[in-house]
Amino acid sequence: MKNQYDLPCNIAQTLNIIGDKWTLLILRQLMVGRDTYKEIKDHLEGIPSNLLSNRLKSLEQDELITTELYQNHPPRYKYVLTESGIDLGDVFNSIIIWGEKHLQKCHKQLIHKECGHKVKLQYYCSSCDKVIVKDDITTK
Repeated sequence: MKNQYDLPCNIAQTLNIIGDKWTLLILRQLMVGRDTYKEIKDHLEGIPSNLLSNRLKSLEQDELITTELYQNHPPRYKYVLTESGIDLGDVFNSIIIWGEKHLQKCHKQLIHKECGHKVKLQYYCSSCDKVIVKDDITTK
């Protein structure tokens, strides 16, 4: 899907990187610790092998993942999220919270490990050191 959107928009440009079918699900597998081609393939029922291979190469080119050799003979690699790949965790959490609110059947919830209660998203201004509401946010 490279450069499908030629718009001066962060969302459009981000979709050029992660908007392909299966891409977010591949990244999710890496986030939960499935880091080999086989583990990813085994947990994404229905993904064609060539598509998985292409998506992994694309994610590496976009610097969301890197590869690390974990076996020399034959050479085998594991996939590791880069810092920008790890940062997508916040996007995934937002999607989980959105799904909890809007899907008819919710499969996951974000839970605070310490107390066991649901987590919600908040916006924070580091300059003012304040939690702010959506209505006080604008784009520039």
